[in-house]
Amino acid sequence: MAHQWRGVVEEYRQWLPVGAATPVVTLREGGTPLLSSQWLSRSVGADVWLKVEGDNPTGSFKDRGMTVAMSVAVEQGARACVCASTGNTSASMTAYAARAGLRPVVLVPHGKIAAGKMAQAVVHGATVVQVRGGFDDCLVIARQLADRYPVVLFNSVNPMRIEGQQTAAFEVVDALGDAPDVHVLPVGNAGNITAYWRGYAAYADAGMTTRLPRMWGFQAAGAAPLVTGVVVSAPDTVATAIRVGNPASWASAILARDASHGRIDAVSDAQILQAQHDLATREGVFVEPASASGVAGLLLAARQGEVPEEARVVVTLTGHGLKDTATALAGSGSVVDSVIDADVHAAADAAGLV
Repeated sequence: MAHQWRGVVEEYRQWLPVGAATPVVTLREGGTPLLSSQWLSRSVGADVWLKVEGDNPTGSFKDRGMTVAMSVAVEQGARACVCASTGNTSASMTAYAARAGLRPVVLVPHGKIAAGKMAQAVVHGATVVQVRGGFDDCLVIARQLADRYPVVLFNSVNPMRIEGQQTAAFEVVDALGDAPDVHVLPVGNAGNITAYWRGYAAYADAGMTTRLPRMWGFQAAGAAPLVTGVVVSAPDTVATAIRVGNPASWASAILARDASHGRIDAVSDAQILQAQHDLATREGVFVEPASASGVAGLLLAARQGEVPEEARVVVTLTGHGLKDTATALAGSGSVVDSVIDADVHAAADAAGLV
């Protein structure tokens, strides 16, 4: 019998805090590819898989949490929603708000959001407010709005977001037959590392896995409060999605790291951009810079001899490269390699075929 993927609420309903009467708001999110990476496997001496979350409906992993949070909010009678965002959360929240008929309000750092992400929020009908400050300032205001006005907060401090995001861990286990030895992912506001650990733990408690993975998180060096242990007042990195100086899920991220005997370290912008380039040219997977930080971290750990030999490793790629084309093209020089007349021999010469 034919079966179409139904979205994470219907596929994993028994694992989520929803009831039979909950009105499911979905764009058929989840069910994203888990790709074997021959390049990374050779490079680090392990069996490496890529969880490509950029294939979600709005181009990032945020959709997993948003479908659950929006469904529960609609069930509770919400009419408006708000989030602070460096881009992906706003893109996701506004899409699901449009689907649900809620009024979306988005707070973004002034001048510090990729155009592709801003476009998504705008076309979905959001009221976009730029704040003179960083993401952390936006989140403070978003929290205050939710406390004082009739609007629901949709950042990852909303526990329903974490509940939905844990489904990615379920999918990894369902695809591989067990949990990996190591799970690697970018860390910004730290909701995702929190959610994956919760998902793996839930499956382990139910006897669905024989082990729990070590959680390896990587921040950008210019925005690495979980590495230094100190709030970063002015985070600075090309990886806008993880440009966060005071993560909302700080405590739970540290818990995931420690409970899994994992690590949270930092990688440079140069390492992130190189990993982004290599993923695109070697694997055909185009990700935004923040998504490449986990790959950059895995490669760094391999150079330091810290990747367990022949381990099974899953790396989460959190967002699609079309979110931030300006950064990707900035280091590529001219987009066009040559201009020729309409002649086949000139084309062959320009292409290096002769």
